[in-house]
Amino acid sequence: MNFQLTRVIPFVFVFLWSTGFIGAKYALAYIEPFTLLMVRMLLTLGILSVWALLRVKQWPSPEQAKHQMVVGTLMHGAYLGGVFAAIKLGLPAGITAIIVGVQPVLTALISLFLFGRALSVRQCFGFICGLAGVVGTIGLTQGFSDFTFAPVSVMCALAALFGITLGSLYQKKYGADIDLLAGTVWQYTGCCIIMAVLSFGFESQHIDWSFTLIAALAWLIFALSITAILLLMYLIREGDVSTVASYFYLVPVVASLLAWLLFDETLSLPALIAMGVTVSGVYLVISKEKPARE
Repeated sequence: MNFQLTRVIPFVFVFLWSTGFIGAKYALAYIEPFTLLMVRMLLTLGILSVWALLRVKQWPSPEQAKHQMVVGTLMHGAYLGGVFAAIKLGLPAGITAIIVGVQPVLTALISLFLFGRALSVRQCFGFICGLAGVVGTIGLTQGFSDFTFAPVSVMCALAALFGITLGSLYQKKYGADIDLLAGTVWQYTGCCIIMAVLSFGFESQHIDWSFTLIAALAWLIFALSITAILLLMYLIREGDVSTVASYFYLVPVVASLLAWLLFDETLSLPALIAMGVTVSGVYLVISKEKPARE
């Protein structure tokens, strides 16, 4: 792939990924979250299956397919289910993005326990800054004295955070040698099963069809479920998972700006400063220190 194009891919991915929070907010006014995801995943699976049948030359083995279904359950099921449920329960799109945007820090922590990588003083300071920034942003945008959204919505966002983090690490370990398109088909197969269980188990499947819902669904399918996910799988395959995770620290800022523009969600100068603290903290955790000159 062209080197210049490769350098652009992370920024295209970040923008597309950030719009998912906005698309969710538009769509969830007309449909329940798990039902939306079930419909979205079924349509995406249909489109990708036709594409894969025409293009894929070597499909994953049964064992590889199982691994990809686990990835789908985590990265699409737990992550998207958590995000959509959090927003449906009243958590602002910007705040949801901020919580999930802590993924680079969580990835570094899990890597520490799994691979025994020691943290430097710089990284420890980054963790403190990241946490302070998240708390500050929530307080400045929502206010701690009027904390109106339910704790369960925050729990859903945290489930999304752990889903995308564990899913990325799992994909890096078990999905490196799998055709991206074929692997994604199996991922959505696993996700469809989970979403169907959740939709029929907890929701009514009522859909208020409207132009807004159809437009939002089309964007979520083609921009997010197909384009952004394939870009993410490519980035995970070609790069270090911690480096890929670092791109997510840009998502809360972009998503909050979009939410401010489209939904008039609160975004003051102090809130922007708090976001900057979060970004700086995560950057300190993820970035590599330059070796000292002799």
